[in-house]
Amino acid sequence: MSLTPRQKYRLWLIIAFLVLSYAASKYDPESNSHSLKHTASFQQLFEQQQSNIQLEVDATVVKLLADDNSGRRHQRFIIQLDSGHTLLVAHNIDLAPRIDDLKVGDKVSVFGEYEWNEKGGVLHWTHHDPAKKHITGWIRHQGNQYQ
Repeated sequence: MSLTPRQKYRLWLIIAFLVLSYAASKYDPESNSHSLKHTASFQQLFEQQQSNIQLEVDATVVKLLADDNSGRRHQRFIIQLDSGHTLLVAHNIDLAPRIDDLKVGDKVSVFGEYEWNEKGGVLHWTHHDPAKKHITGWIRHQGNQYQ
């Protein structure tokens, strides 16, 4: 049986709709199931220069930086993983509470979007998304969750 171009197009649209519907049904912006929590996984992301990946890490705060106040404001600090790698955390304080009692040496868990750079990378999107189009990130510090 041969299909006309119009029939092929309609079939393609139906298949695309079904695939996208299935993918959307599996996506949960509140879920942490897309995270990677192993240093080896971070190492792989870093070595492959990957970005836009949800990443969860446990780390120690090694440096507090001045807030970035241009555009949306971000609390910034550097964390160090057990492997020795460091990451910049850029926590949007226009959308999430500031971590006022954060100090060098504190342990934190951070879940956000990893962006590669040659210095180790940046974790951002450590907050909720008011538009609900992005996975919710967070920072856990001393029993409190900031998102």
